[in-house]
Amino acid sequence: MPPADVRPPIGDITVQAVAKLTKAPRALAPELVRASCVWEEYYVISIASEDVNMRIRKNILMTLAITLIATAPAWSQSLLKTLDPDHDGTVDLAEAKSAASQLFDKLDRDHDGTLDKRELRGRLNAKDFAAADPDNDGTLDKNEFLALVEKRFNAANPDNDGTLDAKELKTAAGRSLARLLK
Repeated sequence: MPPADVRPPIGDITVQAVAKLTKAPRALAPELVRASCVWEEYYVISIASEDVNMRIRKNILMTLAITLIATAPAWSQSLLKTLDPDHDGTVDLAEAKSAASQLFDKLDRDHDGTLDKRELRGRLNAKDFAAADPDNDGTLDKNEFLALVEKRFNAANPDNDGTLDAKELKTAAGRSLARLLK
C-alpha cells in the first residue's frame, strides 16, 4: 500500500515529467520534482515551484517588517512617555536612573537587594549579565544595575547631549536600554 501522500499518476504524467527532466533538466531547474519508487512504479508526489515558495516567504517577511516598522514609533513614544516624567520629550540620565531604581525594587521579589538572572529574565543575556557583574557573585546589586543603565544610556546617546529623544530610543542601543527598563 503506498503512503497517503502518494497518488497514482493520471495518464502518462509520470512518464512525461521524467522525460522532460531527462531531456531538459535546466528547463525544470526552478521546480522541485520529487519522485518515489513504490513497488517498482514511479509516482510524482509533488511538483512545487521554488518561485512560489520564495514569493510566499518574501510576503511573510515583508508583512512582518511593515508591522515592526509601523509599531516602532508608537513603541518608542510610549517608552518615552513612561520614562519622561517632566514631559519635555526627552529622557535624561537622572530620569532613566530613577525609572531603573523603581524597576529594580519591583523586580527584587525576594527583597534581598540583588537581582539574579531569573529576576532579570528577558532583559539581559548571559554575556551582558556577566559583564555587568564585576564581583562575579551571580547577582546585580542596585549600584551595578544603575551602572549598567548608565552604560546603555550613554551608548544610546551618540550626540552626548545628555538626553535621549524618540529617534535615539529607536536605535539598537536605545532598544537595548528599553529592553532593560521595560
